[in-house]
Amino acid sequence: MVATTSIRVLREFVFLSFALFFCSFLIFNDLKEMLSVCMGRSYDLGVLAGVVLLSSVAVHLTLDERKRRESDRYNTLFISLIVATNAAFFVYWQTDLFVRIEEMVLLVLCFFGLVQSGWIILSRHWQHIPGLTNRVVIVGNGQLAEDMKSLALSSSGRYRFQDYIECLPGQFADIDAQVDNPAGYILERAKKVRANQVVVSLSERRGAFPLHQVLSCKLNGMEVLEAPEFYERVNKKLMLENIRPSWFIFAKGFKIIGIRRFFKRLTDIILSLVGIAIVAPFLPIVALAIKLDSPGPVLFKQIRVGKGDRNFVIYKFRSMRQDAEVRSGAVWARKNDDRITKLGRFLRKSRIDEIPQLFNVLAGSMSLVGPRPERPVFVKKLKKVIPYYSERHFVKPGITGWAQVRYPYGASVEDAIEKLRYDLYYIKNYTLLFDLGIMFGTISVMAKKMGR
Repeated sequence: MVATTSIRVLREFVFLSFALFFCSFLIFNDLKEMLSVCMGRSYDLGVLAGVVLLSSVAVHLTLDERKRRESDRYNTLFISLIVATNAAFFVYWQTDLFVRIEEMVLLVLCFFGLVQSGWIILSRHWQHIPGLTNRVVIVGNGQLAEDMKSLALSSSGRYRFQDYIECLPGQFADIDAQVDNPAGYILERAKKVRANQVVVSLSERRGAFPLHQVLSCKLNGMEVLEAPEFYERVNKKLMLENIRPSWFIFAKGFKIIGIRRFFKRLTDIILSLVGIAIVAPFLPIVALAIKLDSPGPVLFKQIRVGKGDRNFVIYKFRSMRQDAEVRSGAVWARKNDDRITKLGRFLRKSRIDEIPQLFNVLAGSMSLVGPRPERPVFVKKLKKVIPYYSERHFVKPGITGWAQVRYPYGASVEDAIEKLRYDLYYIKNYTLLFDLGIMFGTISVMAKKMGR
């Protein structure tokens, strides 16, 4: 709720700023005069922005409590505009605000409503705008083809499933026949449904790969993808079970080197110093609370596996009893784990227990963003049962990561496999903007209290 409301407020602030600029320019038709009026009446315009945004938030929260339907978005907008207009009129009536800019205030409210209406229409019908959605034809056989079909159908409109063309084992074993008729029916069916992507998904490849027909599709302007690449694009993670070792060699990406590594390290140093400066006044309070809540040290130190499979010491605020693993040994944290203290539960949900890791980042053993580090005993076990698990140690571990944003807390081998899909996707597609997106996503996760 908090994250959704924050995103809505930010979006509406952008719309309101655009409406204010457009209406000001429309009324004054002179940039200097417009800037002069806006600077002179900045307090009035700030109050107007506050009235509009608070009215919108109040109406949305009220109707959210009643579990409003998606079809009620126009009603919500209409009601919020009425509330904002009445609130602005009340301010105008009780104070000297908005005097001599009444026309501008009304025009801003009207144009803001038009921009919001346009956003609602666009968010509902964007799939029908050419170029914003991909029309997909699945070419293949077996369960893999069925999985890709289901993936396209469940992609929230980003990909539209158009056709499924089955290729049976042995059907295309005769190479000479394919050369004589290179186009064939695959291209014709793809053209008929106006497909712009062909996804090759063959559970059984022997004699089933229509080489020349798929090549004809590519030469006719269609993008040809294999199932793992299509899976990666839709789910933003890797399809480990259908990836061969050679794929890691020839695949694009996996380049956190040179200038990228320099800027990543520079960002880590700057942001960790800023973070430490911000939280420093509160650290004694957290430490005192931990001491009062349960006996034991304030900080919890543990060996974890970092970049290059090298061990390092990680620091956290203690959130479990001091004797948490005396009897059980090394085990993953569980849901409703009775080893977690009352305060520790809050520290984990709010991620406050991770704050000391800023010092790990500053020292260089960790990064702000990267795969979460595991304990050596778990790493040894997971390497034996999960292919490519060691590849996640190609980069420094992070305080947060793509897996933490996209997947809940893991406590099993199955969870580790799923998180590895996201970790390797992050390493493959790393950019500084991706890191920043993960940081903002982490804030959203913290607001929703998804941690445990």
